[in-house]
Amino acid sequence: MPINIPTSINHVPFYQEEKVALFIDGSNLYSAARALDFDIDYKLLLQCFASHGRLVRAFYYTALMEDQDYSPVRPLVDWLDYNGYTMITKPTKEFTDAQGRKKVKGNMDIELAIDMMEMADKVDHIILFSGDGDFRRLIEAVQRKGARVTVVSTMKSNPPMVSDELRRQADHFLDLNDLASHIEREVELQENVA
Repeated sequence: MPINIPTSINHVPFYQEEKVALFIDGSNLYSAARALDFDIDYKLLLQCFASHGRLVRAFYYTALMEDQDYSPVRPLVDWLDYNGYTMITKPTKEFTDAQGRKKVKGNMDIELAIDMMEMADKVDHIILFSGDGDFRRLIEAVQRKGARVTVVSTMKSNPPMVSDELRRQADHFLDLNDLASHIEREVELQENVA
């Protein structure tokens, strides 16, 4: 039986034979990357984690505004859907707050939590791309099922995008800023042609 030697991404151990699942809170990851001033290359993101274990599934969660003629997130959702991601979407809900202002709500926390609980005993390592402290109890629950959990978010923004409770609960914390060199989208420079 071969020895399973760990590889690592910034000191987070990965084992070649371990089954890995990614859970990406789309709006949270987008906000963290924006705060760090870079765009994510989602193809590189998949390759990065697939090269460090057996990537079982990469879930991406986002709410969509269905009633708009054009949604800026729709091209990304379509691309991800055709390129290895399992897309979990739902329409946003519009409501009026107590002051009479129209608000839009599109929280995907329950969907992410259910999927993670269902996958917890089928994988060895769960990577959560979110800094939302509401996921602390979820992380604790999947750890009890035997899965290791790495949280990816950032402490480098002001204010930090990851809750202290979530970071402490995780087996490992990987700062998105440290991962940027592996997953950053190259900016295409357009030359002015006269």
